[in-house]
Amino acid sequence: MANTKCEAAVSSINGRNFSDSSHTVFLSDVHLDASRPAITEQLIAFLNALPVSTERLYIVGDLFEAWIGDDAPGTVGKQLVPVLKALTGRGVEGFFTHGNRDFMIGEKFATLTGFDLLPDEIVIDCYGISVLLLHGDTLCTDDTDYQALRTTLRNPAFQENLMNMSVPQRVDLAQQLRSASTAEMSNKTEDIMDANQTAVVDALNRHEVDVMLHGHTHRPQVHYFDIDARPRQRIVLGDWFEQGSVVFWSDDGFELQSLQRHA
Repeated sequence: MANTKCEAAVSSINGRNFSDSSHTVFLSDVHLDASRPAITEQLIAFLNALPVSTERLYIVGDLFEAWIGDDAPGTVGKQLVPVLKALTGRGVEGFFTHGNRDFMIGEKFATLTGFDLLPDEIVIDCYGISVLLLHGDTLCTDDTDYQALRTTLRNPAFQENLMNMSVPQRVDLAQQLRSASTAEMSNKTEDIMDANQTAVVDALNRHEVDVMLHGHTHRPQVHYFDIDARPRQRIVLGDWFEQGSVVFWSDDGFELQSLQRHA
């Protein structure tokens, strides 16, 4: 079983010295938005500082607060694309999983950044450990209203109609959806918006793996539990609203770390 260490505030790679060994980085739920420049600055600084020993970078959804199409990246998108391209240009393999806020990221973004777009669920090999990687919103099955909305938003016909709208129309729609989501969340209990344990177990069993890594819930933690006397792990990335949240993984195991944001 992989070892873990949770840091309260980490401004650089520490604990195990990942900079000295080949490793993979996972992050999610950055929610980049022009109204929050400090988050953008922290992420860009973090990405630019990744050592040469970084082999792969997985962005596990909700990199942006909203992405209305590759033809309208906005100010923040234009800032980030060259940073991601620089990483893949130097040999870091980049992978992106769609989140509930940036499910419209498409092939143009992939081409410009050099990132591969992943399916909603995929099993990856992480230094000999099979890991189920997903954004995490599909695990929140108790939130039936959200699941119904997700089905609509992921429908190819809906997305085609969306791309036929003008950019201002898409901006307005994204703002309406965000406002509606905020209002609905205020009336929901914390449990409803968290991962359903039955959904977690079903996903692990369906893919025949013992380890899952996801974001979405904004509740960074490593969960340990058994299924039929078989140890399992669920690694949850946090959001970047107050501080960064990343997982570093190497041959020695993984660490879930928080990244302090300096004023």
